[in-house]
Amino acid sequence: MARPDLISTLTIAERVGDLVRIPSVNPLQAGPTSGDDGEVALSTWLAERAADLGADVTVDDIVDGRNNVYARFQGQTDRVVTVDVHLDTVGVEHMTDPAFDGRIEDGRVYGRGSVDTKASLAIVLSVLEEMRAAGEQPVPTLNVVGTVAEEMGGLVGAAGYRDWLQKHGSRIDQMIVAEPTMCAPVHGHKGGVGLEVTVHGHAAHSSKPHLGQNAISGAARIIAAIDAEQERLDSIPPPTAVGNGSVAVLEVNGGVARNIIPPHCDLFAGRRCAPGEDPELIFEQLSELMRQAAHPLKTDITLANGFAAAAFYQDPDSALVQMLAGLAKTEPDVASYGSNALQYAEVASEIVVFGPGSIDQAHQAIEWIDIAEIDKAAAIYRTLLRT
Repeated sequence: MARPDLISTLTIAERVGDLVRIPSVNPLQAGPTSGDDGEVALSTWLAERAADLGADVTVDDIVDGRNNVYARFQGQTDRVVTVDVHLDTVGVEHMTDPAFDGRIEDGRVYGRGSVDTKASLAIVLSVLEEMRAAGEQPVPTLNVVGTVAEEMGGLVGAAGYRDWLQKHGSRIDQMIVAEPTMCAPVHGHKGGVGLEVTVHGHAAHSSKPHLGQNAISGAARIIAAIDAEQERLDSIPPPTAVGNGSVAVLEVNGGVARNIIPPHCDLFAGRRCAPGEDPELIFEQLSELMRQAAHPLKTDITLANGFAAAAFYQDPDSALVQMLAGLAKTEPDVASYGSNALQYAEVASEIVVFGPGSIDQAHQAIEWIDIAEIDKAAAIYRTLLRT
């Protein structure tokens, strides 16, 4: 028999739909139908809702009026747990389903952000509402943190929360980074280094290519060198379950006209870092590889977003990983994607990526989350906050 003080799974699912109806598309992926304010409306909603539930709320202006929200719920102990939920979603212009209707149909909640990651936010707040109504405090002191700019923009929201913690001399005992993991605790994923490259050539009439220097040809040599580097990485035995690093050229843009030898060519290369790899050293080594490949043409190489992230890796036998695995009856896992966990190694003793639903539904033309996953995650958080 259900406890009378528990909010029903259907009600929590409806609340997920309510959050979907607050558009929060990352401004760097905004389009004609995505709304104009990025995460602003959702961060405002979270600050007000958390205050209503008794939290001590801090609003932190991160970039261009886009705010992180830090909501602190005093617990019965000094153990500090943070649940970080990124507020932004990816773009919606490619969606073939209504992006923001948040409807419930066929045992699912539909819409952008339903699985990535508004379900986690609705679940945690609902459990806190239940506890408040029952006169209970969570056992750990809980921070519910809404961060901006996770989907694109260099994880500056997570970096802002990290910096805020360091400024205030605070540290987190256990950090849960909300992502759709089918309620399996993810204890590792790759980091990343982005390299923005401009190859400089010299323009000439296309009928006399010998009078110019073809920047696209230089870029092509870089691409070939990067492909060879990927083959080398593939040949290395992976040190952990996260796997090896990888590298690829992901964008190329060059040429000014069909009768001019191209004087410049831009490209972007992305390097995923495995646990144990030094991202700054990777940047230096790849930069040198590209310069040699493009020679004699000059290259300008900069670090994308101004930071390189080491891989996230938590011991799978750690208390937080094992506790969540036991509650969810799942096995610890690793992920192929990245998350805000990349920013928190300096401020959290234990970190795990965890949440309801499948990453396979994220970023899709039709996004949804199973209500059964919402129910499962709610039960886990009810136990977690009483433990």
